[in-house]
Amino acid sequence: MRFQTFAALGLAAAALAGCVAPVPPATTVTTPPAVVTTPTVLDAASRQVARTVINAEMEKRLPGANVAPYTDCVVNNATTAELIDIAQASRAGVSGTADSVAAIVSRPATTQCIAAAARTA
Repeated sequence: MRFQTFAALGLAAAALAGCVAPVPPATTVTTPPAVVTTPTVLDAASRQVARTVINAEMEKRLPGANVAPYTDCVVNNATTAELIDIAQASRAGVSGTADSVAAIVSRPATTQCIAAAARTA
């Protein structure tokens, strides 16, 4: 009787073994790394942020003066990349915008513009 029970269990196990679907190996899903792009177009909001930062830097150097014409000179002589950098640095709370503004002010075209604005003020 024992022999028949073991044989029946063996047959049942063999039958079940064929009924079980094989488990596929685990697959790993990888997501591509995030691509960080630096903006190359200056939108109106970023331009305004850059203008505000430049204006604040000019006010530090010329307290009490109307620095709007000087700010215009700096903005007009800055590259799009520089204005984007100034705006992004300001939003991120990164220092160094004073150096960026100083570099733009030191250009001959900017200096001439500021001198002309000072004569008309």
